[in-house]
Amino acid sequence: MALYKRGSIYWISYTDPNGKRVRCSTNVSGKKQAQEFFDKLKHESWRASKLGDKPRRTWDEAAALWIKEKSYKKSIDFDIFVLQRIINPVFSGLYLDKITREDIASFAERKRKTLAPSSVNRYLVLMRSIFNRAVRIWGWMDKAPAIMLYKAPKGRIRYLTQDDVDRLMIELPEHLKPIVAFALLTGLRKSNVLNLRWTQIDQKKGLSLFQDQK
Repeated sequence: MALYKRGSIYWISYTDPNGKRVRCSTNVSGKKQAQEFFDKLKHESWRASKLGDKPRRTWDEAAALWIKEKSYKKSIDFDIFVLQRIINPVFSGLYLDKITREDIASFAERKRKTLAPSSVNRYLVLMRSIFNRAVRIWGWMDKAPAIMLYKAPKGRIRYLTQDDVDRLMIELPEHLKPIVAFALLTGLRKSNVLNLRWTQIDQKKGLSLFQDQK
């Protein structure tokens, strides 16, 4: 069994009672918190093996498994960025069965203050896909929380579903994929994306500063 660091984050590596090798991130940088997470995970593995208990899974585990199983997707870089920079910081460490419809709606409303409904919907669609997979494929949950999407404006404007994004990224030429992925992630206009300069990027804070160009 081992508790070790990758960069500033502690990781876990151990063999569970069924002989399966488990490696995962604790998503914390403090050794005490990492050890507590490690001990809890080992205890749950023992109960699942010896007593038949269904282990409780965290959002971090679900997000990590989604990335692993969907690594073939053309838009997986989009998923990884959204999960690591936008969704995981809010739901990291929470058990899947403790994340409620209200928690997700609150997250969406906070994002809605600065983003268009279509942009927030892309985050919600990704979360809904992960929850549904946790229920139907992984068997981690009996029921997923209801996730309501924002209504699209009347007219021809609509948001892209995850399947739409996947098909779009497959068809695009390689030199356009980073541009389109960035536009989909941020909701910026084409002029904002094409005219963006490195001086407008704060990599430490994960922010970009721009002026609206109409």
